[in-house]
Amino acid sequence: MEYSPPPLFKQGAPARVKVIVFALIAITLLVIDARMRTLGPIRQAIGTALYPLQVAALWPRDALLNVGGYFGSVSSLRQENDALRSQQVANALSLQQGQQLEAENAYLRRLLQSSHNLPVGSVMGEILYDTRDAFTRKIVLDRGASHGVSPGQPVIDDLGVVGQVTRVFPFTSEVTLLTDKDQAIAVQVVRSGLRSVAYGRGQTGALELRFLAADHDVQQGDVLVTSGLDGVFPPGLAVARVTRIDSNPSNHFALIVCQPIAGINRNKQLLILQPEIVRPPPPPPEEVKGKKVRAKIPRGVGAQGDAGPSAAQKEAQ
Repeated sequence: MEYSPPPLFKQGAPARVKVIVFALIAITLLVIDARMRTLGPIRQAIGTALYPLQVAALWPRDALLNVGGYFGSVSSLRQENDALRSQQVANALSLQQGQQLEAENAYLRRLLQSSHNLPVGSVMGEILYDTRDAFTRKIVLDRGASHGVSPGQPVIDDLGVVGQVTRVFPFTSEVTLLTDKDQAIAVQVVRSGLRSVAYGRGQTGALELRFLAADHDVQQGDVLVTSGLDGVFPPGLAVARVTRIDSNPSNHFALIVCQPIAGINRNKQLLILQPEIVRPPPPPPEEVKGKKVRAKIPRGVGAQGDAGPSAAQKEAQ
């Protein structure tokens, strides 16, 4: 029986010969592929066959990367969402402040235009606070005797009359609103020319015309302006609009309720009129050229003290 060693221990060609042969084969294939590019389809076929194996081998790594990326994206999205919410709140605050400033700017422009159209001097003041007395309608302005404010001066806004200065301090002044129960103002109906006195109704925020006969010439919607007979308010300033008329046949007088035209509870800047300072009429255009016209302010403005009852109250009494 012939004995032969296992195939593992069979000796063939020497190792150097094998290296040289395989090296020549590799070089030949490289030259052929470089020159003729014949191994491209074979390479693509092998790559296509090995692609599923590559995907399967890389799947654990890709899964870990995707999980880490997911949680990182969620965290970054939350941070970005919080930042956007904060920015939205800040933008909303800025937008509201911008709208408020825009409205205030438009109101100040109208108020400034009104001051230019008045024939008397004026001082612009800002409301500091309302008085603490719950039974009166008074406000405090940041203008006082040092700014030329004196008791009895009218206070208006861009729409009409607001009230009257009743107390003056060095740097502040107290204004009694038209709607105060102790305040009265001489008015005139624009449509009919009827003159009367409007009294405040206190906390209701309205005015009323008293002691008018039942056959009065006043209609709902009529506009009331200052008549100027009280010697305090210049004539022609808007005061109120008639909103309700109650006529009782058994009563000789009618109850006429009016709503103030001025924004008593809305505006923060007001004009304090100074009737003592009369502005000269504007000169003709031919006289303005090359000249500066200055209004002379008389002295004696700024006396302190409490304002007594107006001429309208005396007339009503």
